[in-house]
Amino acid sequence: MPAIYPFTAIVGQERMKRALILNAVDPRIGGVLIRGERGTAKSTAARALAALLPKVAVVKDCRFGCDPDRPTTWCTECRERVERGESLPVELRATAFVNLPVSATEDRVVGTLDIERAIQKGERHFEPGVLAAANRGLLYIDEVNLLDDHVVDVLLDSAAMGMNIVEREGISFAHPARFILVGTMNPEEGDLRPQLLDRFALSVEIRGIRDPRQRALIMERNLEFEADPEAFRQKWMPKEQELSERIERARMLVDQVTYTQRDLLAIAALSASLNVDGHRGDLVILKTARAHAAFEGRTHVTDRDIALAAELALPHRIRRGPFHQMDITMEELQERIEQLQSEGQIISEPHGEEAEEQPVTEDEKKKP
Repeated sequence: MPAIYPFTAIVGQERMKRALILNAVDPRIGGVLIRGERGTAKSTAARALAALLPKVAVVKDCRFGCDPDRPTTWCTECRERVERGESLPVELRATAFVNLPVSATEDRVVGTLDIERAIQKGERHFEPGVLAAANRGLLYIDEVNLLDDHVVDVLLDSAAMGMNIVEREGISFAHPARFILVGTMNPEEGDLRPQLLDRFALSVEIRGIRDPRQRALIMERNLEFEADPEAFRQKWMPKEQELSERIERARMLVDQVTYTQRDLLAIAALSASLNVDGHRGDLVILKTARAHAAFEGRTHVTDRDIALAAELALPHRIRRGPFHQMDITMEELQERIEQLQSEGQIISEPHGEEAEEQPVTEDEKKKP
């Protein structure tokens, strides 16, 4: 297997790296779309992230890599094995990196049920697809804008549900499909339909780095990697390991991260003030903010977490108003949150233990 360029050795592109890391902390966020010109390390970053992620515990003989600690997400086969009284052996497996070709069909993605075999022999046989291979791993789609819209819809549905359910002629099969979804595209080759664009939780637009020193550093590191890939990886291994362990700790912490009524109001007021259509963006901001708090080792959400999350979740959802794609920064968003608070649209509440059960009074509910 060829050596993979280290994630921590990628120069610049901090927004892209942050979006990838937060999806690794909590795949329930719903994936990231990376839009940018050619040669900006989009595919390199996706492969590098999968290579540094910690190993995951899976059911050893399961074709879908079910999580032994989450019975509610088990596939049909694992459920039937437990019902028969079998014990499920466990093993550690490296995070899978699955590359979806642009020519992929729906059957290739979701898998197929052998109807003929079911009718003739009374046996249910399911042939796994790409979603099965990607479970608990990273699913990478290059040139996602060239993929059939219906296939993109299926992928995004599975990413949102965390399950793949295939039904044919009254026969059904279900398996977990929780993966880190990464799509990349060059806007010069055509864009996604707005409906599909909105379905990607986070979006990052990246450009080539203009600073001469950083561009020179990119060349130096790439030449060093090409000369001796293994030695280059060993050189960066301490930083890779440190980031991997940090992501693993954040995964264990993310469900413990709390938020207050004030945080929800801050997110809602921010989205409303920017004329964001729909409510999907609000939910994405909350999930991303919790993931960022966990990544920093905290158990409560702050305004900075919300602003950082909004920086990734809102640019592709803003249709009108003073901000446009890539013109919105974390600092501007944080200032807007403070402005909304000063206008009385956000109720101030303390964070931490004092904020856990703070009720909203009737007077506060009547505020505009």
